Amino acid sequence: MIGTLRALVLDAPDARRLAAFYTALGGWTEQYADDEWITMETGDGWRIAAQRSPEHVPPRWPDPAHPQQAHLDLRVPDLDAGSAKAVELGAELLRRNEKWYTLADPAGHPFDLCLFPAKQETTLMGVMLDCPDAKDLSRFYAKLLGKPVTYESEGMAMVGEDGAQPVMFQQITEYHAPQWPDPAYPQQFHFDVTVDDVDAAEAAVRKLGATSLSSGGENWRVYADPAGKPFCLCWD
Repeated sequence: MIGTLRALVLDAPDARRLAAFYTALGGWTEQYADDEWITMETGDGWRIAAQRSPEHVPPRWPDPAHPQQAHLDLRVPDLDAGSAKAVELGAELLRRNEKWYTLADPAGHPFDLCLFPAKQETTLMGVMLDCPDAKDLSRFYAKLLGKPVTYESEGMAMVGEDGAQPVMFQQITEYHAPQWPDPAYPQQFHFDVTVDDVDAAEAAVRKLGATSLSSGGENWRVYADPAGKPFCLCWD
């Protein structure tokens, strides 16, 4: 393990609106807020943040020229009721089938509502990353986050156990990587990963195939994973 997952961060033109949507939909609790950044706790171990991005260009799923880069999978006991609530809160219904509905949140990020009648509340199952090689990227995040590869099939993979903040991967034929910070090729989301020694962590992630994006701040540095998705190494 190189670090631990601190937060999954979603870009939005209006961070407050996006956070209000997810707190109402999922029953998440707002932990920190200012005009640029709002952090939410899901109640089942996840920390999700909304980050203001004034030049945000929303995905146009399923158009590969305007990719989602990642999406959230939420479990609901009733698809129609869950979808109706999401639409009332500002989501757009994009597609439906027997086991899940795909919607776009107010910032345009697609997310899936997955049928799970065993629980009556809405829960966050995990995050799914688009990538050119699911096996390759899952190996990277398994070593970065210290989570085992728990599922692998043709074009799909998962690291971490169900119920313990798993990260999932789906292989995309027409994958288009972000080119952060170019707003024409937006990141849409990123992970914040907490590390003890950022210099040692940087050496380790670069050895695994990450690239330094030569940007950072007082307690964070920005990198791109082997699929080109930005992530931050953070320290306290």
